[in-house]
Amino acid sequence: MHLSGERYRIYFAGRNRANKSQVGFFEIEMSDPTKIEMLTPDPVLKLGKIGLFDDSAVFPSWLVRRGKAIYMYYVGWVQGVSAPYYASGGLAISRDGGRTFKRYSEAPIMGRSEKDPYINASNCVIRDRGLWAMWYLSAIDFRIEGSKSMYYYVIKYAESDDGLNWRRTGNVSIGLKEKGETRISRPCVIRDRDCYKMWYSYARDSYRIGYAESIDGKKWVRMDEKLGLTVSRSGWDDEMVCYPHVFDHGGRRFMLYNGNSYGKTGIGLATLEE
Repeated sequence: MHLSGERYRIYFAGRNRANKSQVGFFEIEMSDPTKIEMLTPDPVLKLGKIGLFDDSAVFPSWLVRRGKAIYMYYVGWVQGVSAPYYASGGLAISRDGGRTFKRYSEAPIMGRSEKDPYINASNCVIRDRGLWAMWYLSAIDFRIEGSKSMYYYVIKYAESDDGLNWRRTGNVSIGLKEKGETRISRPCVIRDRDCYKMWYSYARDSYRIGYAESIDGKKWVRMDEKLGLTVSRSGWDDEMVCYPHVFDHGGRRFMLYNGNSYGKTGIGLATLEE
């Protein structure tokens, strides 16, 4: 979230001693993004009440300004038995400039449905041509293979008139491409003048960051080879790069992303080279 000038606020999920994620934020100046200017001492969005869809973890997905309010679309987790977890899309609203958030509802705004019978998560939401457009993770299968259990998921598309009630088309924007690919997650969409552009995570054994383009935002062409960003030879992101968030500042394009173990080793910043 751009605050002013060079200052940005970055929302993230951090795990507590019970290994449950809650939402906080830190702030940076783009003139020296390696220096953390401010870090919240307490979560700005805490776990839901026991028994609700988000009592085990909450993850921020996307921010949208609506008048003086800020909408935070987030992922709510609840632990499972036959499957390790269930995830749904929630909404929290801030009316104090993003310092604190209150749930719009104790129920998810996007739970299970005929179009998404397993889980849905990682919402990217933009206001586009009179509509609210959403790209989100949707599981299409769950498998137990040996000692490993895992959801298989892709990126789907939905629309809304108000950002609250969503029409799910079932349209798959980014599907599994190659043999051994299991997960497509964390879409980030920007509409440039010539086309829509999406960055996302895709996984076989571990995550990498992919890229796709679309004329209408619904039918996409994967161009993962054009990204140019992969794991480092050594260090904090030498096994995995994932969960991209792309934004423009000062005439340049930047990408925030996570490193090894889904972000356990930290958050990185990359710049686009034309």
